[in-house]
Amino acid sequence: MPELGSMALYVGLVVAAYSVLALAVGLRAGNGRVVGSGRGGVIATLLATTTASVSLLYLLIKGDFSVAYVADYSSRTLPWFYKISAFWAGQAGSLLLWLWLLSIYATAVVLAGARAARTLESDRPVVGRSGAAKPSAAKPSAAKAETVAVAALAPRAAAFLQAISLFFFILLVSVAKPFAKLAEIPTDGQGLNPLLENLGMVIHPVALYLGYVGFAVPFAFALAALTLGSRPGAEMARSAWVKLSRKWTLTAWLFLSIGILTGMQWAYVELGWGGYWAWDPVENASLIPWLTATALIHSAMMQERKGLLKFWNVALVTVTFLLTIFGTYLTRSDILSSVHAFGDRQMGLYFLGFLLVVVAVTVGLVIARRGDVADDRPIEAYISKETSFLTNNVLLAGTAFVVFWGTIFPIITRNLIGREVAVGADFYNRLSLPLGLLILILAGLCPLIAWRRSSLKNLRDNFLYPLAAALVFAGLAVVLGMRPFWAVIAFASAVFVVVTVVLEFVKGTAVRARSHDENPAAALGRLTTRNRRRYGGYLVHLAVALIAVGIVGSTAFKLQDTKTLTPGQSMTVGAYTVTYQKLDMRESPSHKDVVEVFADMSVARGGKQLAVVEPKKQFYPNREEPGTEVAILGSLSRDVYVILSNWDESMTASFQVMVNPLVAWIWIGGFLLAFGTVFALWPQARGAAVAEYGTLRRAPAVASGRGLGGDA
Repeated sequence: MPELGSMALYVGLVVAAYSVLALAVGLRAGNGRVVGSGRGGVIATLLATTTASVSLLYLLIKGDFSVAYVADYSSRTLPWFYKISAFWAGQAGSLLLWLWLLSIYATAVVLAGARAARTLESDRPVVGRSGAAKPSAAKPSAAKAETVAVAALAPRAAAFLQAISLFFFILLVSVAKPFAKLAEIPTDGQGLNPLLENLGMVIHPVALYLGYVGFAVPFAFALAALTLGSRPGAEMARSAWVKLSRKWTLTAWLFLSIGILTGMQWAYVELGWGGYWAWDPVENASLIPWLTATALIHSAMMQERKGLLKFWNVALVTVTFLLTIFGTYLTRSDILSSVHAFGDRQMGLYFLGFLLVVVAVTVGLVIARRGDVADDRPIEAYISKETSFLTNNVLLAGTAFVVFWGTIFPIITRNLIGREVAVGADFYNRLSLPLGLLILILAGLCPLIAWRRSSLKNLRDNFLYPLAAALVFAGLAVVLGMRPFWAVIAFASAVFVVVTVVLEFVKGTAVRARSHDENPAAALGRLTTRNRRRYGGYLVHLAVALIAVGIVGSTAFKLQDTKTLTPGQSMTVGAYTVTYQKLDMRESPSHKDVVEVFADMSVARGGKQLAVVEPKKQFYPNREEPGTEVAILGSLSRDVYVILSNWDESMTASFQVMVNPLVAWIWIGGFLLAFGTVFALWPQARGAAVAEYGTLRRAPAVASGRGLGGDA
């Protein structure tokens, strides 16, 4: 099996190189047979990566310790689902996962392109017996234009995706070899680091990689659009790349969001430090492309609807892709110290070289085709949806730059002054806080502003209730003594967004119910399902507000204390009293050969006992440091977070207790964000959105100047 996996990688390398060449030559010569051969090469690449991936999974589950990777990350006692997650626990396996996912994406692109090409072929006029051309069944012009664009762009995008695959094949056969064998075969493997034996290990890396790899597709479509030149139909296809890559971008953004949120939750419950985000370099490396991709999603609507920000979109999609490669590079090189990083400097040099090549190719194409990325018209008014979207983009890009600068600052100082100077959490918090507040406010403002220009009456009517609700909340908070002041502003901004979104649903439902004589429930269902992009986007905005509430609450109002207690003693943190009852030891019920020391701690509030929790330390064989298992008593309002630090023979023990307000709303917001994105992506009946738009436009209650189609 190791030989099969290794051979599959070498075969995949050759096939990927052939596929890039065949697609490039076939497209340049207009030879459909050669292009078809290149498409076949993409599918063959998927077969090769699948063979290699299944081989590695088999070796991990079987426990073939003759393979170095298996010996490093699997063991006989490791549960089967953690053996599967060992696939991406190390450098070689995670790179193979990257390549496997990229092959799946590339295959989906070529299949879509082949399907579009067959559709166009079947639509060509046929010659009857009389010699006259018989037209095929007519298709809607918009659908026909999209089919033409897919047929033109997909094979070019596939060529770029295969070129990226070629880079990862080179890494896997030269630097990170997942099937390398050991000279001496151990009787057992080392298994996973105890911190990785968590459900987060099963979900977080895969979701993160689905997001990282997914952004390669819109990037490839953007480059494909730039290479079309002046061929017939090129302008139509070139203007369509944003629309064609919308679902790819949203899907990648969704997976990256899930990856970030599950990583936060994993850190919160597993690492035993009481937080969920430490501004670690690898954490930052996932946040930065999320910010630029969020900007891309909004600016893409500008190009799709108004022909604006064409250059900006090419720049954003390129930067987002480069940042996903940078994040992968950061994890697999030793250029920065991180609890998440693994790898060596040789691997880092490969990634650095690849980044430079991508930048050179993209810049060269943009310069050569600079006329193709010029906007159709300028923005007409300062107070318009276009301006609000542009402002939103600038803020998101600015936040991304702040995080990027703080992340690479140690590299800069090491090369300038010979030593690393790392920035702390204060740097990120001080700079990202005002930017984040402005982004949150814009999440409420953007849906209320009309396209092209807004009138004063429009602004008054749309802002009156959300702004009043936010001001009332802020006034009450100040009167009641809420501090710090930035938290008041943040909560008031979240109230503004929530009221805005709720009113949009209420107004739309009322209009639909009156115009179609429907009950409110039926009207709401049909309203939202007939315009999924718009209302899915509203749900995402609402989710961002809830996540902001959780982050602000747990940051501004967190309480903590550390004390050494003997059995029977208590400590009070905020409104909660935690009493140390006893310390004991047992075999772990969830891990074989693991001994855990645990404390029984009762948690009470106002004299009423709420629960008994058990913070633990777990001792693993062949591991010097014990693992920390925190105890969390959670609720919608706050979490009581208890950590067992250390103890002595007299059963005297030290505990750290934290009260983290509103953390649950981060996870609730995460679920809503995922639901809203899936809702926006879900296919709807053709023409449904257009029909609904016409209904709303005729209704005076909401026809106040706003654009009512496609706010996603």
